[in-house]
Formats: sequence, structure tokens, C-alpha cells
Amino acid sequence: MSTRSTTIIRTVLQMRQWRRQCLLQNKTVGFVPTMGALHMGHCHLVKNSLAENDKTVVSIFVNPSQFAPHEDLDAYPRTLDRDLKMLETMFPEKQVDAVYVPETREMYPSGIVLEVEDQKGAFVNVKGCSEGLEGAHRPAFFRGVATVVTKLLNVVLPERVYFGQKDAQQCVVVKNLVRDLLIDTEVKVLETHREANGLAMLSRNEYLSPEVKDQAALIYKGLCAAKELYITQLESGAGAVPSKDILDSIKTIYSTMPSLWEVEYVAVSHPDTLEDLDSVDLAVGALISTAVRVPRGDSGVARLIDNVQLSPKI
Repeated sequence: MSTRSTTIIRTVLQMRQWRRQCLLQNKTVGFVPTMGALHMGHCHLVKNSLAENDKTVVSIFVNPSQFAPHEDLDAYPRTLDRDLKMLETMFPEKQVDAVYVPETREMYPSGIVLEVEDQKGAFVNVKGCSEGLEGAHRPAFFRGVATVVTKLLNVVLPERVYFGQKDAQQCVVVKNLVRDLLIDTEVKVLETHREANGLAMLSRNEYLSPEVKDQAALIYKGLCAAKELYITQLESGAGAVPSKDILDSIKTIYSTMPSLWEVEYVAVSHPDTLEDLDSVDLAVGALISTAVRVPRGDSGVARLIDNVQLSPKI
């Protein structure tokens, strides 16, 4: 089955057969893994892959192993027809070549349940950079991410794989995964794509009312205040910036958030190891990241993440 020139692939066997043809034709392959509910942030990744590779594959798979039993797996938006239409219409000059849409049984031959202690089969843990930040609040999340990314890279075998900086910890986990498991794929991390008000584009933004979406600009505004403080110190010739000063600049902005919002964490971390920093060495830089729980448009809570990078002094 195909959408214009885009091949829709459903099984591991079909994906491997398609990839084998690319190898025989000496064509490079770029890969954009997604969980669907595509938005302009995903399109930004796809556009770069189309420009840098002969062929581009997009996967759409809602990965159950990165959801805890109490999380929103069933509620996660599944919009396959719309996603395929977006991929078809957004890139008229050069189409995505293949969309990989596997069933859960294809990706998890041993089956999969949400309770980690009851799971069977092979899973991947990337130690040292998975436990803090998001990992502290979602303990099984990066185990699930690392597992599904390993599976997808084993099937697609791309020269390059594309992720957005919005998922900063995920990017560090994947980089370590690819390095340590000797996977022959280059990990490309592209800048966060944002709404007009600065809000990082997330699939979960679909849950938000227009009012909350507008107010959520505060998340990025606080991070920008911290970045401005850092740049000021950089220009002044200081050798380091205390993390407390950075966090205080963010808290000043976040103190104006609506009372029902919950800031789960704001962290200043080493850009490569994600260790907490007491101060930011201007020769090294840092990652500042946050997660905020906000009301959804219908009911319940949406969890929004964002980050900025503090570039080292060159």
C-alpha cells in the first residue's frame, strides 16, 4: 500500500527488504522515529533528513514500554490518517520514501505489559544518564525509549537518525546508547521547534486549551531569563556562574504561574553526563531543563517539558 510515492511498511520483514534495496542501490537512509500526532517540530526533523539523505524513513509507533501503568498510553493521540496526509502534503518537492507503522507484536515478539516486573524479553538500560531529571519522575521511561530505539535502529539501519533538542535527556541517552552498543548510525540533534509564543512543540500540546497554551509561554520565558543571566556573566569574563543564581532567575518568572500549575523540577545539569551542577563552568556550559504539569483542556493534567542549552565559552 502506498500514499503517492510513500511506501507504508507494516512488518519488520518488509522494512528489512526495503532497506536491503537501498543498500543494493548505494542509497543513504535518514530516519525520523516518532510516536505519531505529528506537528511542525517533526516536520523540521523530516525536512533535514530529506536534505541530507537519499532516502528518508519516518516511523509511527506509540511505544508501550515507555509508559507506566498510571500514565496515558490509551489516551495518547493516535492520528495516523492525518499524519500520513501531513507527510504527503508538507514536502511536495521530495517525498518521504517510507513510513514504518508496525504493530506492537512486531516490535515486542515476547509481548509487552506496562508493569516492568511482569515484562518478558530483552530490554535496554543506559546507566548513568537515565536516572535523573525525567527518569526520576518516570522510572521506566528511558528503559522503554532505549529499548525501542535499539529495535528501530536494528530494523532500519539508517546512516543518520534525527531527534529534537526538546527531548534533551532522551538525546543524551540515545547518543550514549549508540556509542556504547557500537551502532553505526549518526545521531543528529536539531534545535527545538516552537509555537509562536515560544512554547516547545509537543504532541501533548493538543490537550491544552487556548488559554493554557498562551500562559504556557512562561515555561520558555523562565528558561530564557536564565540564559540571559548566563550570557551576561559570560560577557563579563566570569569563570563560573552559581547554579543557585540561575535557578533563582527562573523561579522569579515561574512564581507568576497559575496556582494550579505544578513545577516538577528545574535542573542545571552537565551537558554530557546530566549530573547536577553546583555552578556552571563557562568553559563547559550546561543544560537547563524543566517539567511543568498544567491543566488539560478537557480534564486531567498535561506534562510539558522544555530546556535551553548554555553554550560554553569558545
